[in-house]
Amino acid sequence: MIFPDLPYQRPDIDAIKSRFESALAQFEHAPSAEAQLEAMTTIHAIRFEFDTLSTLASIRHSLDTKDPFYDGEQAFFDEQGPHFQALNQAYYRALVASPYRAALSQETGELLFQMAEQTLKTFKPEIIPLLQQENSLATRYDKLVAAAEIPFQGETYNLSEMGPFRQSPDRAIRQAATRAMFAFFAEHEATLDGLFDELVKTRVAIADALGYPSFIELGYDRMGRLDYDAADVANYREQVRAVIVPLVSELVERQGRRIGVSDMKFYDLALDFLDGNPTPRGKEAELVQAAQAMYDAMSPETGAFFTMMRERELMDLTARKGKSGGGYCTALPDYKVPFIFANFNGTAADVDVLTHEAGHAFQVYMSMHHAVPEYHWPTMEACEIHSMSMEFFAWPWMDKFFAEDTEKYKFSHLQGALKFLPYGVLVDHFQHDVYADPSLSPKARRARWRELEQLYMPYKRYEAEDTFLEAGGFWFVQSHIFHAPFYYIDYTLAQVIAFQYWVWMQEDPQAAWDSYLTLCKAGGSRAFTGLLELASLDNPFKDGRLKRIVPAVSRYLDQVDDQKF
Repeated sequence: MIFPDLPYQRPDIDAIKSRFESALAQFEHAPSAEAQLEAMTTIHAIRFEFDTLSTLASIRHSLDTKDPFYDGEQAFFDEQGPHFQALNQAYYRALVASPYRAALSQETGELLFQMAEQTLKTFKPEIIPLLQQENSLATRYDKLVAAAEIPFQGETYNLSEMGPFRQSPDRAIRQAATRAMFAFFAEHEATLDGLFDELVKTRVAIADALGYPSFIELGYDRMGRLDYDAADVANYREQVRAVIVPLVSELVERQGRRIGVSDMKFYDLALDFLDGNPTPRGKEAELVQAAQAMYDAMSPETGAFFTMMRERELMDLTARKGKSGGGYCTALPDYKVPFIFANFNGTAADVDVLTHEAGHAFQVYMSMHHAVPEYHWPTMEACEIHSMSMEFFAWPWMDKFFAEDTEKYKFSHLQGALKFLPYGVLVDHFQHDVYADPSLSPKARRARWRELEQLYMPYKRYEAEDTFLEAGGFWFVQSHIFHAPFYYIDYTLAQVIAFQYWVWMQEDPQAAWDSYLTLCKAGGSRAFTGLLELASLDNPFKDGRLKRIVPAVSRYLDQVDDQKF
């Protein structure tokens, strides 16, 4: 069945609750581990059903945020999601109290019990109104940003559609385009400040109600982080500041020489080459065709996977008005398929989507064999390994997308991955500071962002008229801060691990791919560091790991004559 034909009907919450509670009673009164496993299968099926309908509504809402029907369905799940979460919590309580835990863990793995114990700390029924409020506030941010209409050069564009103008070789155009984009956020400064202030207060209230010392600890538990903490992350951020920031500062200087700009400003950072950034050849149809050829050649598994995605129309890729911004991958468990959402805009990022989001999709497709729902996806920092590494595994086929610009793309892609690390840790550091001192005023929060921007991105310079950005308003554009707190350091951790795969591919491509396939099939059946051990990968938290991994990347970039591009 193709995606547009998948049936949707709002779930009957009372009926689902009745079925769930009946299966839970069977579990609690089961006379053996075998009987409990049977009840667990029923519970999993109900969870899959609810998650499938919730995800289907969410996807269709993001495809057209102006559709009143799915706008209403999104509001319904924002309201009912916490109630379903309460049912899951009841299941987890029964699971960890099972007299047959030892026998069950032989079948499911002990990790499920550790995850259940951690999740139990993050919820109790009394916080349902606060969770509903949190969902609603995050959705309001998404709707506001999705509805952006940017007037530029006599036309109107959404935020995604401004991308090509912000990368224009004409400095006046990219300056004007970048300022036009941020004028939208400046115009809505009071609204966004108010939204985020409410979000912070709501999240702090949730943490207080659950007995956490701050939202930071709750945020880590929500993210499922079992084998590292905020101190590990702070140490890692410092490694990035010490090792990566100087390298990126040099790359930005080199970029300025390459594009003929001696006084690099923030609006210059998006342009890598004076004759324009590498752009893919063709529109959506041509790019998907090239991706099919690439995945067919990469491995039998990737070929079959991408054929299925294409034939069942499980991708919506091109930007249009009313569509949510950004890109994501999600899954529909009842159908055992992923879905890829993107906003193609004619830039190299279009190809990155066909590799990055396809990496997520391939992983979950390969992990659907796990009977335990919790194992379909790993925790987020591990999820991003699959996506970012797939970007590098795709390198041998980049000529299908970029033709004579292939080497130009590879240089841009690799140095862009390195340049991302300081920004990624900046987003994380900012969130730690916000939730460590939730009494900060909106103005003080923006000032703190600008301080951290100067620490991690000293090369990001504004001009006198950029008062909104100089005061620290840039972070409004980062949606994760609003709807996925603490989900950003994950990208940087995964990028460092993806660099390991990049090096490994050059030394032994088959061994690198075998490791990657093993990692994808494992899904979330191990915690983060356990997955690294399984795939023979280094732990980026360990002191000195960045100094060990990054030199190979620097050497590659140094040997490229970027003046020829």
